[in-house]
Amino acid sequence: MIEKHDEHERTLAFAETALNQIKALKLSAHPRNFEVWYAYATGHNPGLNQAINDFVARQAPLTDQEIERVYDTHLSPVRFSERIDAVGGKIMGEIEQVMSMIDVAIGSASDYGESLAGAAKDIAPDADRDQLRLIVETLVRSTQEVEVTNQTLQKRLVDSREEIRELQENLEVVRTESLTDPLTTLSNRKYLEDAITHFIGEAQSKGIPLSVILTDIDHFKTFNDTYGHLTGDQVLRLVAIALKQNLKRRDVAARYGGEEFAVLLPRTVFDDGMTVAEHIRRAVMSKELIRRSTGETFGHVTISLGVAAWRKGDTMASLLERADSCLYAAKRAGRNRVVGETAVEKPEPRVA
Repeated sequence: MIEKHDEHERTLAFAETALNQIKALKLSAHPRNFEVWYAYATGHNPGLNQAINDFVARQAPLTDQEIERVYDTHLSPVRFSERIDAVGGKIMGEIEQVMSMIDVAIGSASDYGESLAGAAKDIAPDADRDQLRLIVETLVRSTQEVEVTNQTLQKRLVDSREEIRELQENLEVVRTESLTDPLTTLSNRKYLEDAITHFIGEAQSKGIPLSVILTDIDHFKTFNDTYGHLTGDQVLRLVAIALKQNLKRRDVAARYGGEEFAVLLPRTVFDDGMTVAEHIRRAVMSKELIRRSTGETFGHVTISLGVAAWRKGDTMASLLERADSCLYAAKRAGRNRVVGETAVEKPEPRVA
C-alpha cells in the first residue's frame, strides 16, 4: 500500500526522468517512447533495463526504431499472445506433416495390397518356374518399398514426438512468463486474481478456509531516493525471498503492485494466517541489506502486513479491501507489525 502523496511524488519523479532521457537522446516524445523510459526509470523490468544498458555500454545510438524493438520485446501487451500463437502454429505444422506422412503410408499399404491381390490372380496352377520367380520378385520389391516407407514414417513420428514435446515445453515457458513478475519471480497480479477466484470458489462450494495477507515495504520511497533504483530492486527481491521461504507449496505469493505484495493461504484459518504473517515479518526484518559491489551495509528492511479471512458472501474485491484496511492500520500504528481484521472494527478513512 502506498500513501497518495508519496505515490504522487514518486510517479512524478519517474516521469521527469523519462522525459529527460527522451530530451537527451533527441527522441520523439510519443507515448511509446515515454512508456519505455518510464519503465526504465522504475527499474521494474530487468530485461528492458538490461537491453538499454547494453546499448549504452556499446555506445550504440538509441534511435526510435531501437526503442520500438525494445518495446516489442519487453513491454508490448501482445507479445505473449504472439509467442503462444507462434508455438501453436509450429505444433499444428508438425501435426500436418505427420498426417501427410501417414497418408503416404496408407497409400503404400493400399498399393501393396493391390500387388498381393494381383499376384494371387497371376499364380496359375500350371505356372512355370520363371513366372513364379517374377511374381515373387515383384512381391519382394513391393515389400521392400513398404518397409522403407514404414521406416521413414517411424523416424518421422519419433522426431515429431520430440519436436512437439519441446514445443509444449516452450509453450509452458511462455505461459509461466505471462503470469510471473520478472523482477521478483513471484506470481503477477493476473495470476493472483485467477488464483483468488479459484480459492473463493472452493470456499463457497466446499467450506474450505482461505486467508489473505497484504504487505508492503516500510519507507520504500526513502530507499529508492537515497540509494537508487538498483538498491530498491534488491529490497523487493529480499522481501520476495522471505515470502517464498515461509510459504507452503499450495500457497500463492504475488507482487500486487509497486512495493506491495499479496499472499493467498488456502486451507488456512485466520489465526494460522496471522502466524504466517508474523513469520514473514520476522524473516524480512532479520535480513541485512548489503550492496554486493561494495559491501556497504544499508541496515534492515521492515514490512507492514494486514490479514483477513474469507467470509460467506465475500468477493475478491471485498476480501482484498478488508486485508488492505488492516495493512493501512498497521502503517498508522507505526509500521513493522501485523494487524488482523479482528483488530479493525471498521475500515479507517484514507488520508489524502
